[in-house]
Amino acid sequence: MPRKVVLVVIDGLTASMFESAVERHAPALAFLAEHGEYGRAVTTFPSLTPVCLSSLATGAHPDVHRIPHLVWYHRGERRVVEYGSSFAALRAAGTRRSILDAIFNMNEEHLGRDAVTIYEALEDDGLVAAAVNITCYRGRTSHRPTLPGIARPAHGPRRFFFYNLFESDVTGAPMAVKGRAFGSVDEYAAAVGRWLVTRDGFDFLAFYLPDYDFASHVSGPDAATEALARSDRAIGALMDAAGGRDELLERYAVVVCSDHGQTRVTEARRLQGSFDGLPGVLVTASNRAGMLYRLDGCRLDARQLAARLDAEPSADVALFLEGDEAVARREGEELVFAPAEDGWRTSGDPSLLDYPDALARSWAALHNPNAGEVIVSAAPGYEFADLGGRHHAGGGSHGSLEAGDSVVPMLTIGLDRLPESIVEVAPAVLRHFGVEPPAYASSRRAARAA
Repeated sequence: MPRKVVLVVIDGLTASMFESAVERHAPALAFLAEHGEYGRAVTTFPSLTPVCLSSLATGAHPDVHRIPHLVWYHRGERRVVEYGSSFAALRAAGTRRSILDAIFNMNEEHLGRDAVTIYEALEDDGLVAAAVNITCYRGRTSHRPTLPGIARPAHGPRRFFFYNLFESDVTGAPMAVKGRAFGSVDEYAAAVGRWLVTRDGFDFLAFYLPDYDFASHVSGPDAATEALARSDRAIGALMDAAGGRDELLERYAVVVCSDHGQTRVTEARRLQGSFDGLPGVLVTASNRAGMLYRLDGCRLDARQLAARLDAEPSADVALFLEGDEAVARREGEELVFAPAEDGWRTSGDPSLLDYPDALARSWAALHNPNAGEVIVSAAPGYEFADLGGRHHAGGGSHGSLEAGDSVVPMLTIGLDRLPESIVEVAPAVLRHFGVEPPAYASSRRAARAA
């Protein structure tokens, strides 16, 4: 039997910060890096946590898993979906509905039916999957909530822990969200992970550590060293539970990555400002990506909407579909692109999408049926204010095509191949166990090989 697998996801960790940390102040990560294969990989687009974690869990971009953004317009229900850009944004979208969307509906209703999560694929093959705090968790097992007053179950992997709200086992872990700024969520994850490793209670564990991203939004990606040290200690807890560092690697293959990067932002702007007073246009935006939706009464097509952003300093690239091609527009210049047998067919200015894997990521984002008619990637240094007017100016943010938002660290120990993208992680783990990945993952692998 192959070694069991631990997937560690440190939310928002940049490749440069990871590389610096293993040299200075992250002993657990340094040990893993010394014994593993490391490289820089690429995330999906928009590079926002719900989109990225869905890509990690399904091995697919948004055209398959259908999660488009932190905030988007549900055409079927004619309402805004908000997963948690800020508390003010949750209130603006409707607090109760937004909480239900973030905890339940994203997995039960919004996540594409054609997408297969790693938990579903492994447990269909008779293996035991576990997940700690990760927001894309769809699995086959029904779990009742642990908190009084909530009756709705969630369907996750067999071993399922979600911020004290759902706990498949009694572990004695502390309250997850008590003192969030001091690392209580990662502390909760460490306690649960220690319990699971002590009992060897899984074949695959998704171990999600979000506190670094929380701190990085406040201080900036290069200043959240204490938060990263706490994440490192959470990984160290797994080593201690296994009986030591070497013992952990004897029992488990390990993958360490982040879901997206982060860049420092100095100014926030309302993307809605370019469309104020224009009937039939809905703007959903937060962090460093936005979407424009054409509703009833809109007299402008996607190209005309994108053109209104030519003079908007916070908008780097506006993307839209035109027939069977995609268009990237910046300040009146355009790049037209579409897939071809030998790669991509393009015309126009190629520098408009001179970002990591930008053609493939943009194409997939535009072909998500829940995306807006126009997708906007923010310019360097800018962030789009959310529905509640909140932003992270002065700190860090993410979501754009820019390399700082898009490049992530990727470290593996015990897998046959180092993933070059976060969408390659789930297929690599499935192949490690001898489980055939979904067809969409196999076709992407063949395309990259060609």
